[in-house]
Amino acid sequence: MSHSAPDKLVYMANQIGKFFKSQGEAKTVAGVSEHIKKFWDPRMRSQIYAHIDSGGAGLEPQVKAAIEKLKNAETAAK
Repeated sequence: MSHSAPDKLVYMANQIGKFFKSQGEAKTVAGVSEHIKKFWDPRMRSQIYAHIDSGGAGLEPQVKAAIEKLKNAETAAK
């Protein structure tokens, strides 16, 4: 069985979350959000936002919160 794009993005996002986890929840959310904003291309962000819209299965809670924060900020900026 091959991994779908959302599965790979969920894995990548959770890995970013693990990096920031020792800094506490607020810094984890901010760090993950900033990292995805800077380093993920718009297609990747669109895919992870669609995954969030369908429930965000597999995402760690702080990672999900970070992606929701980023998605809301991008939506508000349009």
